[in-house]
Amino acid sequence: MKKQIVLTLIAAMLIALPSFSQNPNELTPKEKKAGWVLMFNGKDFSGWRQCNGTAMPKNWVIDDNAMKVFTGEGKTPGSGADGDIVYGGKKFKNFELSIDWKASKMANSGIFFNVREVPGQAVYYAAPEVQVLDNVDATDNKNPTHLAGSLYDMIAADPKTVHPAGEWNTIVIKVENGKVTHTQNGTKVVEYELWTPAWDALVQASKFKTFKGFTEGISKEGLIGLQDHGYPVWFRNIKIREIK
Repeated sequence: MKKQIVLTLIAAMLIALPSFSQNPNELTPKEKKAGWVLMFNGKDFSGWRQCNGTAMPKNWVIDDNAMKVFTGEGKTPGSGADGDIVYGGKKFKNFELSIDWKASKMANSGIFFNVREVPGQAVYYAAPEVQVLDNVDATDNKNPTHLAGSLYDMIAADPKTVHPAGEWNTIVIKVENGKVTHTQNGTKVVEYELWTPAWDALVQASKFKTFKGFTEGISKEGLIGLQDHGYPVWFRNIKIREIK
């Protein structure tokens, strides 16, 4: 009887395995049908380039089936090496963007949308930032709006939804007619609306109140960007679905 139970359990596990066997940086047939498109093929940096540049910065490599940014040569942790990057092939307006990210100990980085490149300025100068952070050991973990998943320096995400350094997290950013949500590891953690009086108030209460890129107004569409903040951070399963 016990042998039969064991065999039944093994059979059930074998049946269930295919649902967990999807390789990183691949779309399922269901995702393809829903309109999802990969922005990273798992092999190289096709489509990506330095913000305000034409080539990929030297402090990015492919590692662990992911795009990895690391401390640039001659730099100290926390000091970027002009390694902010954008997916330069297309501007997006209404979309869902899904990214897996993994932070090293003390790591800090960010994901950006509606990026408007401004010569001589960093990727965050004229674009909202979704924070990427090791919430436990990062030096910038004192302000709740600076924790992972937050709309950086504006709206705090629930820190209980974040996996620790060394583990993968999934963030889904949905933008539809100015209405934005951040869903972190399956839980909606942030919600706001661009180009409204409430948005203007958020800007005025943040460090971005003196940024010309924000006072002029966030763009209605733009590029997707990733930040080099001088710490090792990995990004994979980068995919987007445009909302018509």
